[in-house]
Amino acid sequence: MLTRNHQGAVASGAGRSRLGRVRSIEWLGQTAASICWIGSMLTYGIRSGGDWLQLLAASAWLLANIVAIATADTD
Repeated sequence: MLTRNHQGAVASGAGRSRLGRVRSIEWLGQTAASICWIGSMLTYGIRSGGDWLQLLAASAWLLANIVAIATADTD
């Protein structure tokens, strides 16, 4: 839900530029977490179907973060 503060700015971050979104702690944190998850899967090896599912999940998370920035409306 979009809300406006007393100055009329959109509180959800919808008005931020693409670079502003990339620099946000939420996007950086999620992207770093997904990269670390992928790295740990590759470091410790993929030995079972569950490992492949984890690698797929981490890769999908990273891809979703990248697509969210690539398709974001710019100011």
